[in-house]
Amino acid sequence: MAQSDTVTRILDTAEVLFAERGFAETSLRTITSKAKVNLAAVNYHFGSKKALIQAVFARYLDPFTQRFHTALDELEAHHAGKVIPLDELLETMAATVLAVPAERNSLQVFMRLLGLAYSQAQGHLRRYIQRDYGDVFTRFTELVRQATPELPDAERFWRLHFMLGTVIFTLSGLEALRDIAEQDYHEQVSVKDLVRRLRPVVVAAMNAPLPDQMQNEGLHKDFHAHSETQ
Repeated sequence: MAQSDTVTRILDTAEVLFAERGFAETSLRTITSKAKVNLAAVNYHFGSKKALIQAVFARYLDPFTQRFHTALDELEAHHAGKVIPLDELLETMAATVLAVPAERNSLQVFMRLLGLAYSQAQGHLRRYIQRDYGDVFTRFTELVRQATPELPDAERFWRLHFMLGTVIFTLSGLEALRDIAEQDYHEQVSVKDLVRRLRPVVVAAMNAPLPDQMQNEGLHKDFHAHSETQ
């Protein structure tokens, strides 16, 4: 078997097992057994389980980063120095996210891996992503900051992560959601349909009033309601 075939088999097997079971719960021996390779092959090609996890992410993040930079270049050129609207930024990110795993037909795996990167204690993975891919996420975050100048930085941080959680949950459970839509509502839902429905929700979430504003508005309404009953 050629070296590239061995590496591909290990990566294909590892990404599916990691997505199904988690990083800590998936041993190298389980991966080698499923991939039908010996442990020495994993150690030779990757050196460690941490390096294997990073290599799994690189297969998605390398093309994603390249495409996302290009897409942001095109957006900035189109708007010629003006602020890029939030909905265009989010739509561009969604289109880029969908384009990369679509080439490998593994969107749900990609989303589950992203969710695990945040939910499991893999500090090395977050450091790796920040070091090797942080520039594109920093660039995107800055463009979002320009599009949402009214949001404090801390609030924007939380809303971006709420948005990320919504997208990951929705797309990682795509097949289950499709089944529910078909059985309960007689709808055939494509990924594009899902993104079209998701877009206004996440845009509205990013543009929602600040918590203090919501509280003040509630008090204002209560005051008027009370006044009208007097």
